Amino acid sequence: MLGVQVVRGVARTGAEGGMVADQDDGWAGVGWEGWQDYEGIRRRLDRGADPEVWGGGRPLHRASVFGSPEVVAELARRVTDVDALAGGTTALWEAVLCRRPDNARALAAAGADPWRPLVGGWSPGRLSLAGPTPDLFVMPEEERGLTEAERTAAREGRRLVSALGKLYYDGTGLACVAGIDAGDAIRRLEATPAEGDGLDELLEDPYAYDMDDSLRIIGVTTVPGGCVVTQPWGYAPKVPGVLARLSVDTVCYGMYANPKSGNQGSIARNGTIEAWDLHPGGPPRPQAGSQEVLASYLYQSSAVAYSCAFAGLRLADARAIVGPPDMWVELPQRDYWER
Repeated sequence: MLGVQVVRGVARTGAEGGMVADQDDGWAGVGWEGWQDYEGIRRRLDRGADPEVWGGGRPLHRASVFGSPEVVAELARRVTDVDALAGGTTALWEAVLCRRPDNARALAAAGADPWRPLVGGWSPGRLSLAGPTPDLFVMPEEERGLTEAERTAAREGRRLVSALGKLYYDGTGLACVAGIDAGDAIRRLEATPAEGDGLDELLEDPYAYDMDDSLRIIGVTTVPGGCVVTQPWGYAPKVPGVLARLSVDTVCYGMYANPKSGNQGSIARNGTIEAWDLHPGGPPRPQAGSQEVLASYLYQSSAVAYSCAFAGLRLADARAIVGPPDMWVELPQRDYWER
């Protein structure tokens, strides 16, 4: 599909879906895979491509995520400051966050500082201690390692992601609720058991039914640490009226894997919606606190695991997500967009 073209210095989407840059800075036509082409990148630089500017960002940051170590080293050699910021982070931060250890090593060899605090008090070096390559950098004596709580969170992150495995959850809605079981959730929602031939037919092809009817059917499962409310075909578990009722005297994380716009998260605590339009499994927000940064790193591209972990749920497998749930129930008729 032909992408949106750029006008002078603004990043654009190319025909292959990758982001490319304006002709003026010398990077026009470089998509995601182009940053792997060392000879091609070197030729562009030799012909005058700006090593400091790529569209609205910096080439080194782009290469740290999508490029090869050779491209990263070449760009690092040509920039004025290998630790220059773009969006509040360095290229080394991006390489560590996106788990590109070879690129991180190339940047460190070029003089990038692994121990510079950036987001939520975390430095690239300290963040790497929680990931799959904790020996990525030599830690100076004055630097502190992970706390016991952070080490525990990292171990649980690896376990939970492994336990859930590879999931297909496009179109699924979830509410991960701390501290209550399936029976408690059903009572809070005033739901009633759903059963019989009608349920079987709905489960066979939920998209054949009127949405107003199918959205009222949800699954509920008790898991270690709480419960999961799920709907494989819709967003009902995430709507405000459901989250508010489930979160009384506790906390829950709602998530809808919108097939059109990606994962949408929300937080409800003690009957109040605290946050909306979050992006579980994505990078931490620039203003993120320490815990959010660590969770974003541990559960990147794992939106379901992130949602479960936020509520402290310790699933042993994916059954609560992919089914069958402990019980299918029907929500009473009401306006669930009202909180």
